[in-house]
Amino acid sequence: MKSLPYFSRGEVVRGFGRGSKELGIPTANFPDSVVEHLPADISTGIYYGWACVGNGDVHKMVMSIGWNPYYKNTKKSMETHVIHTYKEDFYGEILSVVMVGYIRPERGFDSLDALITAIHGDIEEAKRRLDLPEHRKLQEDNFFKMSPSPIMNGH
Repeated sequence: MKSLPYFSRGEVVRGFGRGSKELGIPTANFPDSVVEHLPADISTGIYYGWACVGNGDVHKMVMSIGWNPYYKNTKKSMETHVIHTYKEDFYGEILSVVMVGYIRPERGFDSLDALITAIHGDIEEAKRRLDLPEHRKLQEDNFFKMSPSPIMNGH
């Protein structure tokens, strides 16, 4: 994908309410305005990269882009799981992410347990890949040091 690494920023909005409650894997959701501006070559699927909430620390992340076939969504979404434990929700905060690489296409699952197992596997794969020197350097990118503006997409 020629658009990677891809930098994106937007306000965290309420999603479907499934990440924390049903899956035990909280996600931060971008508004439609960010999702709609993704480049054409960013296909649906699971990505890994770096994320920062507001002016906070930069953490590893895994992101799902698509329609989440298990739930049969009718609206495309970008759901980011920051691999860090936060004490409280951060709706309304600015989330800055850099998508570094692609893990797999999105797919349907026969059960909720199979979906949860796959997500945990994606998280472990993201952690492993982000420890590679060529990916670790993006954690220090100037993008994360800029004052967070409400919306930004690009390279």
